[in-house]
Formats: sequence, C-alpha cells, structure tokens
Amino acid sequence: MEQLNELSPTSGPLDSSAGTPDVPVKAVPGSVPPPAPSSAAAATKTTTAQIVLIALGMIAFLYFARPVVLPVVLACAAGMTLKPLIRWLSYCHIPPAISAAVVLCLLMAAAGVGFFQLGRPALTWMNEAPQHMTELRQRVQKSFPRIARISQAAAAVNNLGATEEEQKMAPTVELKDSRGASALINWTGSLLAGMGEALVVLYLLLASGDLFLQKLVHVMPTLSDKKRAVEISHEIQQNISNYLFSVSFINIVLGALVGAVLYFMGVPNAAMWGMFVAVLNFVPYFGPVAGIILLATLGLLTFDSLWKGLLPPAWYLLLHLFEANLITPVLLGRRFTLNPVVIFVSLIFWTWLWGVPGALLSVPILVSIKVVCDHVPTMSSVSELLTS
Repeated sequence: MEQLNELSPTSGPLDSSAGTPDVPVKAVPGSVPPPAPSSAAAATKTTTAQIVLIALGMIAFLYFARPVVLPVVLACAAGMTLKPLIRWLSYCHIPPAISAAVVLCLLMAAAGVGFFQLGRPALTWMNEAPQHMTELRQRVQKSFPRIARISQAAAAVNNLGATEEEQKMAPTVELKDSRGASALINWTGSLLAGMGEALVVLYLLLASGDLFLQKLVHVMPTLSDKKRAVEISHEIQQNISNYLFSVSFINIVLGALVGAVLYFMGVPNAAMWGMFVAVLNFVPYFGPVAGIILLATLGLLTFDSLWKGLLPPAWYLLLHLFEANLITPVLLGRRFTLNPVVIFVSLIFWTWLWGVPGALLSVPILVSIKVVCDHVPTMSSVSELLTS
C-alpha cells in the first residue's frame, strides 16, 4: 500500500468536481455521431436576405431608370425578332449594316404610312369625343329606361333645397389654367426621344451581327459554359422571334377580319378600328376586354337599335375565343404554354413598372426566363413553376 501511495502521490478520493483528462471518445459502431455545430442555417438566412435585397434593388433600378432601360429592352426584343431576317439576308451576301438599314427603312415607311392613313381619323374621333359621349349617354338612357330614372332621381336629390331660379340657371363653366398641355408636350417629347433611342440601338444590334455573342463566349471560363451560352442565346432568339412573328400574324389577321366585318356592317373608319383591335390583342387578358368595350361603344354610337349595336363586340368576342383556344395553341405549341397565373401576375407587374410597353413585353420576358431556366439545372424548379 505504501508503494502504491508513493507511485501515485497526487491521487485522492474521487470527486465530481475534479478535472478529467481529455480522452478521445471512440464512436460505437453503428451509432450516429452527434451533429457538429455549424453556421449553415445562418448562411441560408443571409443568402435569402441578400437575394431579397438584390431583387428589390433591381425593381427600384428598373422603375427609376426606365427612360434609359426601356428603349434598350424594346430594341433587344425587336432585334431578336428581326435577327433571322438579317441572317437570311446575309446568306444573300448582303452586309449586316446594309441589311439592318434596309429593314429599318421599310419598317419606318410602313409605320409612317399607317400613321398618316389611320391616324387622321383617330385624331378626328378624339376631337369629337365629348359629343360622342353625350350621344352614347342618351342612347344608353333610351335603351335602358331604368338607368334614365336612376339618373333623374340622382339629379333630383342634388337639387334638394335649391330654388326654382337656381335650378333653371344654366351651369357656368370656369376655365382654369392647367398643366395638361405642358404635360402632354413633355410626354410626347419623351416618347419621341425614347423611340429614337430604341431605333438607334436596334440598328446597332442588327448591324453588329453576332459580335455580342462572340464576346460572351470569349468571356466564359470553360468549354461547357461556352456551349451553354451559345445554346441559350440561340434558343432565346429563336423562341422570341417565333413567338412575336406568330402573335403578330395572328393579330393582323384578327384585326383584318374585324375591320372587314365592320366595313360590311356600315361602320365608318372600319380599318382604323381593326388596327386598334389588332394592337390591343397583343396585351393578354386586358387587351381583349378593352377591345370589346371599344367596339360596344362604337356599335351603340353607330346603330340605333340595341341588338345591332352589340353585333361588333359579339363578332370580336367570337373571333377572339376561336383564336385563343384553337389557333394560338396550334401555331405556338407546347413551347410557349405558360402558366396563366404567372402570365397574369407578370402582366400586372410589368404594366405597373413600365406602362403599356411593359404590358407588351411581359410575355416575351417570361419566355426568355423560361429558356434560361430550362438550361440551368439549379433553376429547374422555376421552369416547372412557369409551365402550365
């Protein structure tokens, strides 16, 4: 015992507070080791917050920078649409610069002829709009007597407490100096400046050929990234071009059919109304609704009877249902079958962001996003969400 005490002089009675040496614990076979502390959850939260901040920053940038960004986006969309035509002209040994100039000159000439031929009746109709609205109100009250009675009752309530002389007194019209004329001039100047910028950028994009694609391929680090960039670029160009050409052809035919029927019905300026219907049909959901309201107003102003006045909107509604449910799915196919909810939300978002041009660009932007998501494996869930 003394020898044992000499060998271990520091040993004493067992105490729970005594320090224990660091002995490595061996894992028992078949057991699961305890999870090591890590910052994965914090990193995930940080990444999500960064993505949200970046998205909000991009939305704010696109909203406040729309005078600069919007013409560029419109030029890119038009360039993707016209790129196959420029490429076909290059096969005929025509330089891209000359091809782009010829194509843009033809487009501007067609737009100018259409504006001067159809714009004058539109301006005349807009100048006579107050008179047309008065006639429309009278015809609606004549066709629906209950509406006239409600209007008279509302006028009687407004005249309660007024003397007979005040009721017979003609209402005075006070002219105030407003900023409407200056705002209209500023808006027109901004529109013309934006159109000029878009045309210049469009010409440069078409005249440069595949220069930007070559630069993009040169920047990519690996061969697989270069191939993927080329595939994505070509597919986006092809899909946007096919979509815009197909939709433009469908809307032009639809507008021609509507204008022809309006002409045979005896509606004045039938070609102008057919053009308006074709332009409105580019906007999903809201465009056809606006076209129906426009043609209903036109029919009630043109014809005396109610059933004849409802013939123009009924004809357009019939053609639109036939086009939306049969013609468009057959021509576009499954490639452009997007989720209707996503299309509606995108339409509202881009209309709020950029107005009417945003509404026209909402579906092409969705198609581009879907093409990119189809080629990036990590974004396959987003592509599945966009597909109906």
